[in-house]
Amino acid sequence: MPDVLESLTPVGTEVPAGLEAACAVPGVRAFTSPTDPEVTLLVPADDEPDPEVTILIPAVNERITMEEFVQWCHRGLREAGVKGEILIVDASSDETPEIALRGGARVLHTPLRGLGRAYIDSIPYVRGRYVVMGDADCTYDFRNLKPFVDAMRGGAEYAMGSRWKGTIEKGAMPPLHQYFGTPLTTWILNRLYGSHFSDIHCGMRGITREALVRMGIVSQSWEYASEMVLKSVRMELKTTEVPVTFLKDQEGRLSHHKRSGWFSPFAAAWINLRAMFIHGAEFFLFKPGIVLTVLGLLLTLPLSFGDITVAGVTFSLLTMLVGVALTVIGLQSIYFGGLAHMFLDYGGRLRERWRRIFTYTKMMVISGSLFTLGLVLDVVLLATFISNDASLPDPSATVPHLGVLGLMLMIVGFSTFCFTLLLHATSVSYGPAAARRSE
Repeated sequence: MPDVLESLTPVGTEVPAGLEAACAVPGVRAFTSPTDPEVTLLVPADDEPDPEVTILIPAVNERITMEEFVQWCHRGLREAGVKGEILIVDASSDETPEIALRGGARVLHTPLRGLGRAYIDSIPYVRGRYVVMGDADCTYDFRNLKPFVDAMRGGAEYAMGSRWKGTIEKGAMPPLHQYFGTPLTTWILNRLYGSHFSDIHCGMRGITREALVRMGIVSQSWEYASEMVLKSVRMELKTTEVPVTFLKDQEGRLSHHKRSGWFSPFAAAWINLRAMFIHGAEFFLFKPGIVLTVLGLLLTLPLSFGDITVAGVTFSLLTMLVGVALTVIGLQSIYFGGLAHMFLDYGGRLRERWRRIFTYTKMMVISGSLFTLGLVLDVVLLATFISNDASLPDPSATVPHLGVLGLMLMIVGFSTFCFTLLLHATSVSYGPAAARRSE
């Protein structure tokens, strides 16, 4: 990949505030982005010109571990037999960027905007074909990069680290995380997406640059981790798990959760669950909707012409109304689940399947016919009401039952009409997107 330096502007005599010491490191070159003046790229003197691997690391005030961490990365690259760069996405107020540059790492200095945002900001500056992500706190052993490099060279697009398949040093994880939080959220994600991960919160992971760009991460904070995992499933990436070693914090270092207060782990867990639920919306809609619709129809259609008594139990018009409610709720859930498929479908396969089933002309005829039939049945009920001196017939009679069936058919017909319109509206493009599509 061409070096992004060609599109950047060299920093002149006015060094960005807070980077004076880093820019004073011998041989360091500084560049600013023309699109985001708050971002500065610092390039060390011994920069690798053609990296195959980018070690991509967000860091905030990691002066205690940064020197050793960069040494670990260099050792890991050597033992993996690969040329690579270390790219530290830095938002520190201490000596972290200066230490990283002296060790031979590139530093991308950005405002403190969140962990996920750090990865988003870094993507234009990643030069390697393969990317290995992690933390700069020396809790993940970057001396052992070879399994990730081998996995991606072997065809994996996403190599997820697993502490459960590797080793966890005693005291490295709080018991609440190790025995409850991580196993539970991993189980939830696997149920939602039909995946088979053993450790969705592992901070060390590998991904090809092409897949990372195509993934389009949008999470600004801790939930980026779950977003990456679930999007790897949605995109049907070739995925593998790599055992990793997880070490406890070094003497004198506080984790970012401890720095942020006792509530930070719970906030991180909640926003990760939120990401799982949003990106897995159809799990709560589509299949439950089918169940509700079938149950509702079973309670509605057999009662269309009057009450039914089975084993001394009479199913009346009230039962039918419950069935109509379940049918409507279920059908709406199915259609909302279909729209969730539209928004969350990376490959377009599900989108095309829905459009093939709900072809425009066919569904206009079906929805119009259902609505018309329902309207006729309700007109009959209205005529009966008028002819009976503005009073309804006995609820057990046929006409009220047919009227309720007509109401359901009108709702189903109109809902199907609206869903078909929205389904086909998802293929409409305007402006540049439409121009690209027509080329």
